[in-house]
Amino acid sequence: MAVTEADTGLWNRNFRYFFVARTVSRFGDGMVPVALAAGLLDTGHGASAVSFALGAWMACFAGFVLVGGVLADRFTPRRMMVLADAVRLVCAVALAALFAGGAPSLPLVYALSALGGLGAAVFQPGVASMLPLMAPDVQRGNAVLRVAESLTTMAGPAVAGALAGFAGPGAIFGVDAGTFAVSGLCLFLIRMPTAVVRTGESMLAELIGGWREFAARPWLWGVIAVWSVYGITVLGPLTPLEAVVVTERHSSAMFGLMMTVNGAGSVAGGLVAIRLRPRRPLFAGTFALFGVIGNVLVLAYDVPVPLLAAGFFVGGVSLAFWLVMWSTTVQTQIPNEALNRLHAYDVAGSLIMLAVGRALAGPVAEAVGVRRVLVAGALINVGVCGVLFAVRAIRGLNRTA
Repeated sequence: MAVTEADTGLWNRNFRYFFVARTVSRFGDGMVPVALAAGLLDTGHGASAVSFALGAWMACFAGFVLVGGVLADRFTPRRMMVLADAVRLVCAVALAALFAGGAPSLPLVYALSALGGLGAAVFQPGVASMLPLMAPDVQRGNAVLRVAESLTTMAGPAVAGALAGFAGPGAIFGVDAGTFAVSGLCLFLIRMPTAVVRTGESMLAELIGGWREFAARPWLWGVIAVWSVYGITVLGPLTPLEAVVVTERHSSAMFGLMMTVNGAGSVAGGLVAIRLRPRRPLFAGTFALFGVIGNVLVLAYDVPVPLLAAGFFVGGVSLAFWLVMWSTTVQTQIPNEALNRLHAYDVAGSLIMLAVGRALAGPVAEAVGVRRVLVAGALINVGVCGVLFAVRAIRGLNRTA
């Protein structure tokens, strides 16, 4: 479906509202881990309590995102995203009140965190299908959002850390609630064509239909299958190991600086994706993934700080460019009526494999050594790119207007 307004450029009325909603929501999401850590640790609970709270969010998100995709296809993504923001607003207000009042009940914190994950599961599938309805240029829209999200990913934790020191975790959740209010209002104000609500099939039938659509596209399930291996062996371990390696070799302040450099690389990757329009986007995105090898190898070996920073920057550029190419391909190759469900399959598979990789990274590194895990990850990165290049349905897929 094309944009319904007289759109001569990307920044039409609908996209502006969508851009603000996504940017503000991402900013709030970045504050939550800091708020939970500060609130639970300051009230005498251990690191396990923080892990359980974040785990409750992730479990509900991964467990219900497929259902969220069906609901978005059935009741339109905008309605479900507004409802999800309302649910998350209530959760954030409740958490703000709990932490402002002193030591909160752990079961209640876990329950509210899980409910927030459920809201995110209902919200996320619509992100993919809303953009093609508003952006005349889908790739540019994805790239602009990637740049904004990279900036807010850096800003959210920083602001949350400052608020934790001056006003406490309750204030962080208060600001988080405000972001959901702004996001929900912006989404509500988007003017979309009246959609026909599909009620002829059961939710189970729609899930099965989504799976059939998924299985009918070799390039889609092929990339997700390869990406699952990549998540377990490369991207999943990268997050915890880079924190350990940089902190032990240098300091926690240096790790924070390297994450900022990586975020700057993500911004640069998004800017490159605004200008560069390859005829075969998945081929170009796969080529970019070779840059992640640099990020992995500077951790495997004790390199000077400037080279370490270069590796983090190139890794950020590479992943950001791939994500724009992948998102644009999915949004332009899949019919809008099936996009929410298929995007949900993508999100669920990616998150689960990343979580498994992060969980296994520590034990495996302790058993065989951090360097071996990272060098193996670099080699697997080469192999993954080789597989993506070898599959004709992936490398030969042409861009769609």
